[in-house]
Amino acid sequence: MKLGARILKTGIAIVLSLYLGQLLHSPAPVFAAIAAIFAIQPTIYRSYLTIIEQIQGNIIGALLAVIFVLLIGNHFIVIGLAAIIVIIINLKLKLENTIGLSLVTLISIMETQSGSFIQFAGIRFSTIMIGVFSAFIVNLVFMPPKYENKLYFKIVNTTEEIIKWIRLSTRHDYEHYLLKTDIKKLKENIQSMDQFYKMYKEERNLFKKHQPEKSRKLVIYRQLNLTAKKALDTLKRLHRFENELLQLPEDFKQSLQEQVDSLIYHHEQVLLRFIGKIPTPPPYPEDNVYLDKKELFDLFLAHQGEYTDHHNPHLYHTMQIVASIIDYGEEVEHLDTLITSFHSFHHNEISVEEDSQE
Repeated sequence: MKLGARILKTGIAIVLSLYLGQLLHSPAPVFAAIAAIFAIQPTIYRSYLTIIEQIQGNIIGALLAVIFVLLIGNHFIVIGLAAIIVIIINLKLKLENTIGLSLVTLISIMETQSGSFIQFAGIRFSTIMIGVFSAFIVNLVFMPPKYENKLYFKIVNTTEEIIKWIRLSTRHDYEHYLLKTDIKKLKENIQSMDQFYKMYKEERNLFKKHQPEKSRKLVIYRQLNLTAKKALDTLKRLHRFENELLQLPEDFKQSLQEQVDSLIYHHEQVLLRFIGKIPTPPPYPEDNVYLDKKELFDLFLAHQGEYTDHHNPHLYHTMQIVASIIDYGEEVEHLDTLITSFHSFHHNEISVEEDSQE
């Protein structure tokens, strides 16, 4: 298990909240620490949104606690009833993420047996808000996340793994059960890519001059994710219809292998051009060999003409393989266009740190 930035930030937020609680002579600084745990977030922008929501949720919990204690009392059953109402109000106001801390605020106030109840409620509410603000300060100051690096390396590693399996699949040189297991892992990696993309999108630039560059990067990263998904779809088709591939005529099979090799080579080159390891435009464009969609489609039509029964499942399955490869190829071409356009504006200004892989 790796000790990530969020784990460290949670620990720092707990220490800071306890220290501030003690410094301000709070009678129960542990509630500040609990609030800090709830409020810590992976990005500064989410932390900002969280602090707004947590203030609202805590006010709801504190108000309900005061109202119930003053009107009914603080019997266990009353606390349970108040908790139900707090949950309902948070759900109605679309503050689902604050339910946990709202309940902590409610219970911490309602459990008092003290005579000066209003003063006690104010102290408990303030203590919990110390924890919320401590988490925000930690997110703002300590170890600001670099989700672009994480996103890039997740895309590259996942894409390379998919390409490796595609290359083996067209040659029928793999263990069936190993590929089946890896496809599940690759699906999980694709989901992680989407999460990292959302977090990178939420990161805010300190200077407005960097905003146009980031906007263009977001378009490219979205396309990188989509292209990886199309590559995985192609791999799944090659895996699912393995028998159909084996039954293809030798010339069709050989041509399909060559076309797929050209496609994945193009994909690899585009990934390298994005970070400037290959110049844009390529130095010898006439030497580049890309997917020939017309040739592939013509081969399928010729293969289809060999069958008198056009309702043969083999044809439908072969059509899915060819369509998936062509679809994948079009996404790679679009990605190529976007990256070429990006470098025409920013002159290979891509920075990813090799030690940021997590």
